[in-house]
Formats: sequence, C-alpha cells, structure tokens
Amino acid sequence: MTVAKGAKTARPAVSPDSAQARLLALLRDNGPMSLAELGERLDLPRTRLVSEVDTLLASGLIQDKGRAPSRVGRPSTLLALDSAIRYGAIDLGATSIDIEITDGYLEPVAGLSEEVDVKAGPAAILQRITELFADLRRDGAFDRLNAIGIGVPGPVDVEHGMPISPPIMPGWDRYPLRATLEMEFGCPAIVDNDANIMSVGEKYRGIARNVRNYLFVKVGTGIGCGIHIDGRIYRGDNGCAGDIGHIRLDSRGPQCVCGNNGCLEAYFGGSALSRHAEAAARSGTSPYLAARLEAAGVVTARDVGKGAIQRDPVCLRLVRDGGSRLGEVLAGLISFINPSMIVIGGGLAELGNQLLAEVRTVIYQRSIPVATGDLPIVLSELGSRAGVTGAALIASDLLIRQP
Repeated sequence: MTVAKGAKTARPAVSPDSAQARLLALLRDNGPMSLAELGERLDLPRTRLVSEVDTLLASGLIQDKGRAPSRVGRPSTLLALDSAIRYGAIDLGATSIDIEITDGYLEPVAGLSEEVDVKAGPAAILQRITELFADLRRDGAFDRLNAIGIGVPGPVDVEHGMPISPPIMPGWDRYPLRATLEMEFGCPAIVDNDANIMSVGEKYRGIARNVRNYLFVKVGTGIGCGIHIDGRIYRGDNGCAGDIGHIRLDSRGPQCVCGNNGCLEAYFGGSALSRHAEAAARSGTSPYLAARLEAAGVVTARDVGKGAIQRDPVCLRLVRDGGSRLGEVLAGLISFINPSMIVIGGGLAELGNQLLAEVRTVIYQRSIPVATGDLPIVLSELGSRAGVTGAALIASDLLIRQP
C-alpha cells in the first residue's frame, strides 16, 4: 500500500545558516514566539525580519496566531509552526522497528513498535514500513509527511542515503534507501546509522543536552557509538566512525559476524549474550536460564538481565564480563577523544546499574585520572525513544535547513 505518494512538500529555498532557517529552528525548539522575541534572538532589523516572516507565511510553514500577550508596549504578533507539519521517524534495529509521527515541534502524535528481522532484506522491511505508516495515516496521525528520518543498524553513506557493507544487514549493501523512501512517501528523507540518531536524540532532549563532546554507546544486537565533537556529530570519511563493536579484543577470540575474530561484538551484544545464555541453560550451570529455556524454547539477553536482578550467578557473570569488555574499549576511546560525558543506551542498557557499575570500574581503572576525574558515565535518559527522537530531529533539519 502506498502512502501519500507524490505529495508535494513545502520547503523553503534557504541556506542552512539563513535567517529563515534560524527562525524555523527557534520556533521548533522553543514553541510559538512573538515577532519581538524572534527579532531579539535573530538580531535582525524589523524590516528584514518582517520580510523573512512574510516569505515563510506565504510558504505555509508558519502561521500568524494573532497578538501575543505583552506587559509593556504594544502587543506583538505571535508566530507558530504550521499545525499540519508532520515528520516520520523510523528507528530500525536488527530485531525491532519503532515508528513515530511527530508534529513540527517534534512532539509525538502517534507511534508503533514491533519485532522484525532486518535480515529479511530491504523489500520486506520497506513493505512493512509502508504498511505501518498507512495504518497511522488511516488513524488520522497525518495527512502527508514533510520529511522522514531513519536510522539503520550499520554504516551509512549519509550523502547518498544508503547502507554501506552493514555486517548484520545482508542484502542492504548500497541499497538506495533514501531514494526509495522519497519516491514512496513523496517527501525528503535522510538515512543515518542507528547509534548516530540515538546520540542526536539524546543530545536534543536527553541527558546530554548542552554537552559538546560526548559519546553515546548503543548496546543492542550490535554495538555502536555516536560521536559528538565540539557540538557536531562525527561520522568519519565513509560513514563508519563509531563502529566500536568491531574493535578487536583478542585475535584468538570467537568469530564475529564481520568475519574477523575476537571483536567486542563477538563477546558482548544481544546475539553474543543470548548465545552464552543458551549454552549455560543447556549445560545446567544456570537453573534460572534452564527454566527460561524450557518455558519459552529460547533464552534472550533480556532473560540474562532479569536473572542478574535475581542474583543468578551465571547471569551476573555474563553481565559483568560483558561490561568489563565494553569498559576496556571505552577506556581507549576516552584516552583518544577525551569526552565530557558517556551515555549508554540501546536494548541492553536495560541491564541497568549492574552493567553500568562494571563499565565504570574498568574505565576508572584503565584511564588516566585527568580524563575521568569529572567524567559522568550514565544511562540514556530517553531510553527506547532516543532513536525516534533523533530521527525526527534530522528529518526536521531537512525541512528547515536544506534549499
């Protein structure tokens, strides 16, 4: 089923640093504002400001909401984003998909989540995305989309909008994901790595607000890292910066999905943790995991987390071993980048404080004190919403900042 195919999208013909782009970003980030407030924030002469506002009113991106209340002087015009603006946010993981529709202020209007297998390939996954958006449209969440942002679990060529050699996404290499979404939904789209969009979401509305140098570590089926340096996300030359799950810890270690041996992801991550848990269940070394295997037929990383909370020795060991290996990698990154905060998110962040405690212990032991003396290492504040929040933000940037 096709959703709003061919729908026209109003986009201002403005440069990223233009007055119109800055005005739209101010409204997005602060809500409705008076003309006087906007003039002060933008530092524009009134005649220039009125001209820019008139252009945006004509484009349909903003609305005149009448007079703003004022305690002194004459009332000023109150301006707001068009109430019909809608962004589509997609956080595609290895085993799940979260979709959210937001308004122009990035407030959620509606959303859906379900389990998927990204290995099913782009045709099957995109068909399901189309169906989910169609469901949301029938429910009245949107009439048309102004832009779409999507995060995927692998390296991405953001400029061309396609995954590049993603280890856990067979069939997706160089698939024209952005072009396919734009054709299907009739609006601009942007594609990025899932750890990157989570890091963007956490910086915008999570615990990393106002932090200029920080690492967001996504621990899920795979392990990735969003890197923010001097207030900007760093993707590297080919879009694979932050792929820390494939940093080698031991050349004689277990084989990783990337084809190498001893990568962090081969030791710790959703797939590795489930594999270790199943082995413990079948060997009988963990009665708790054995009972879970008998009841459900499988054991998952989530079972390990629940077992650790119940103080099952094997589950505790698995969490501590994984946290120790993750801490070892992060200690090296701290010495190299010297961030002012580390945020841990993703599905396995549900392992909580036991994972966090082990990561902190190793980092503080192996990093020089000057780098860790004031370094907070914390769990994501947004949790499962970090990805869709970031995806909505990068979608809004398309509408606001691109010509």
